[in-house]
Amino acid sequence: MASVLDRIQRARRPPFHTMTPQQARVAYATAAEVLDLPRAAMHEVEDLQVPGGDGTPLAARRYRPTPDARGTLLYLHGGGFTIGGLETHDSLCRQLALLADAQMLALDYRLAPEHRFPTAVDDTWAALRWLHEAGRQQGFDPQRIAVGGDSAGGTLAAVAAIHARDHGLALRAQVLITPGTTAHADTASHRLFANGFLLDATTIEWFFEQYIERSQRSDWRFAPLNADDLEGVAPALVLLAECDPLVDEGIAYADRLRAAGVEVGMDLVRGMTHDFIKMGRVLDEARQAQAWLGAELKKAFEP
Repeated sequence: MASVLDRIQRARRPPFHTMTPQQARVAYATAAEVLDLPRAAMHEVEDLQVPGGDGTPLAARRYRPTPDARGTLLYLHGGGFTIGGLETHDSLCRQLALLADAQMLALDYRLAPEHRFPTAVDDTWAALRWLHEAGRQQGFDPQRIAVGGDSAGGTLAAVAAIHARDHGLALRAQVLITPGTTAHADTASHRLFANGFLLDATTIEWFFEQYIERSQRSDWRFAPLNADDLEGVAPALVLLAECDPLVDEGIAYADRLRAAGVEVGMDLVRGMTHDFIKMGRVLDEARQAQAWLGAELKKAFEP
């Protein structure tokens, strides 16, 4: 990981907080899959549309690794609610689909600052509801649905799992990859890994400023650790990186889930930083973490 960080720093790319959101999206898209595994072949990849929170059609991408893949993971990409999309996470979705022998439905939820909180939350819940209520017509099994994502997408997945519990929508799992769960980025790991570990404190605050008013940050839909009750939410698969500003809040959320009686599988990967899951081309740890997630998700989708 240290050598990867050195290579990234030597590239001297301008930090996101020095750009406009539109410039940051282009920069992220250009570099997003450089360290990812090559895009794996699928039985079928299909671009489609699903309804967003206000009924607006949103782009989505379906990955079917084999003709008889049954379970479906609704996947929410990372990027601080501001950058990222279907293309930036295409390789990761393909790998998870292969390893879990399951379909992926990646959602292009609307981004800030054009669409601020809680638009991404509402888009996620609308897509999950569509998958459950109307997905069968598209070949999705409504009895085998999970929700997951990385970073900001992990936050959205955790919130969606609470919404699903509250509305009686059964999920097989929630997959939380280096998720954000707290309101103010004020844990010890945020201080320890504030600079030089890929996701810097200044960039985190820049993302927050694009997405949400400071007065709203205690809302559990932004900070799921603030949710009153987590009992009865879907079993969780939590993947964390040791040298990530978000690691403490990921551990805290896993602890709260366990305390609420929720089944939790957790892998804390030593020596890794935020976003390592997308570095399978150069990191054995990324490939191993993907394999763990795939195997656990495959089990979750079993009858």
